[in-house]
Amino acid sequence: MEHLLSIYNTLSRQTEQFIPLNSPFAGLYVCGPTVYGDPHLGHARPAITFDILFRYLTHLGYKVRYVRNITDVGHLVNDADSGEDKIAKQARFENLEPMEVVQFYLNRYHKAMEALNVLPPSIEPHASGHIIEQIQLVKDIIKSGFAYESAGSIYFDVEKYNKQYNYGVLSGRNIDDMLSTTRKLDGQEEKRRNIDFALWKKASPEHIMRWQSPWSEGFPGWHLECSAMSRKYLGEVFDIHGGGMDLIFPHHECEIAQSVAAGGKQAVRYWMHNNMITINGQKMGKSLNNFINLEQFFTGSHSLLTQAYSAMTIRFFILQAHYRSTVDFSNEALQASEKGLIRLMEAYDNIGRLTVSAQTENETIKAFAAKSSEAMNDDLNTPTVIAQLFESVHIINQSLAGQMDLSQEDIDELRRFFNLFLFDLLGMKNSQKDGNASYEAFSKAVDMLLEVRMQAKQNKDWTTSDKIRNELTALGFEIKDTKDGFEWRLSR
Repeated sequence: MEHLLSIYNTLSRQTEQFIPLNSPFAGLYVCGPTVYGDPHLGHARPAITFDILFRYLTHLGYKVRYVRNITDVGHLVNDADSGEDKIAKQARFENLEPMEVVQFYLNRYHKAMEALNVLPPSIEPHASGHIIEQIQLVKDIIKSGFAYESAGSIYFDVEKYNKQYNYGVLSGRNIDDMLSTTRKLDGQEEKRRNIDFALWKKASPEHIMRWQSPWSEGFPGWHLECSAMSRKYLGEVFDIHGGGMDLIFPHHECEIAQSVAAGGKQAVRYWMHNNMITINGQKMGKSLNNFINLEQFFTGSHSLLTQAYSAMTIRFFILQAHYRSTVDFSNEALQASEKGLIRLMEAYDNIGRLTVSAQTENETIKAFAAKSSEAMNDDLNTPTVIAQLFESVHIINQSLAGQMDLSQEDIDELRRFFNLFLFDLLGMKNSQKDGNASYEAFSKAVDMLLEVRMQAKQNKDWTTSDKIRNELTALGFEIKDTKDGFEWRLSR
């Protein structure tokens, strides 16, 4: 393929050219949510990050198989092979069946993703639906000599694996340091070493979710599911594995070890990780109890919020930072994103009001798309794309003010630029662009009312003119009289 996408490969710690395969097919696997609570801002960032990658690879001509898993079993409360399953714990709390909990919160997750305009993946497998594949993977690892049975559970032998390969290749951690600093955990006596991790756990009598296996009635370890499902749907070697930076260790490190132990080779060519959403410098997440769920953002119903924010404002807020940069939450930052997004949407709407006043094409306008493509090719640099969009706003406004002459090709190029980069690739939604009939009717009705106001002004009927303006202003409209008539927008 002629297009090259440079991405930051976590494994090699450097930026490299990325060509998925010698064919137009690209395999992408992203760790999805553990569905035991409402989706929050921390869930939105990886979903949006890899939605951008999915969109861009598709735009470049690749046939992308995008797999995003759903964790509905095996993720224990303390992530250290002890404690209760997170889904089961929530099921006990809500007095529901575990799969009722999964379905309820998965429905809410999907609804939030739809609001954020995150495209659905090609395949969304559940861990609980792939027990057979996970058992087979455990058998393969046992056969290779890198796992052992203890009291009905199966553990991965990290120290033995490290002697032949390298445990820590992704995170850069040293196994000797881990061996000397890892404290002994209560209930973990069955492990040979505390750094070993569970491939299969024998279920305790009170454990709700359990399956038959050659070793015991139990359940798979958290790390196992991604290795098993990526192998099933993308093959033994695939292109990109993504997720949040907090998954590098231990989750993704363990995935690498499992896949290498079972197949003798690295399963993933490129590892991509988005950085965290923070509040006051701390990671936003359930474990710290400092998260704001997406429904609260959409309604403004949280003590840390001064107003409600639309899903598109949230998406735009996230995309204004590079995916590898930390994003710190604040109302001020979200309000700035809201204003910036309104400005871009107004500029797009104003393209339809531009008039042809030149015959020669403007080279500056043609450069916007080229610079934006270059930015996307450079590790999905969405902040630079957004900067180019704002640069184009200046030209649109100058033309509206009669300060710049544009050709028909210039106007068409501006429309193509917005359609491709703002809407198709960055995934922002615009009701007019998307053909929302109700918005079109609404917009025409407002235009008609303001035309009545203009006629009243011409007739010096100031009572009618002021009444229309004042009542529209009270409803949240901003109205500006211009030399050619009027302009309006909703302030919120």
